[in-house]
Amino acid sequence: MSKKRNRKRPPKRTLALPGFEQSKAAVLNSLTSKSGQRSYDRAITDFVDWYCSEPRLAFNRTVVLRFRIYLEQKQYAATTIDLRLAAVRRAA
Repeated sequence: MSKKRNRKRPPKRTLALPGFEQSKAAVLNSLTSKSGQRSYDRAITDFVDWYCSEPRLAFNRTVVLRFRIYLEQKQYAATTIDLRLAAVRRAA
């Protein structure tokens, strides 16, 4: 008879930056406009998704510039790029 092994599967990992949620919440709470909160929330979430999909780099000016290049390649308008970068810089 063979014994059944109860192997526990490791929990699914969600891609996120530890401690970044607290910074994100602080930025969003500092904004008074609901539309501003929505756009900053979207910008920060998009940055975290992009950052976690890239090779792990230290969070610095170079990473923000690479994110800008990524947004330019997606052909976003200049104002959209500036808004998203402002949200990331404010969260940093």
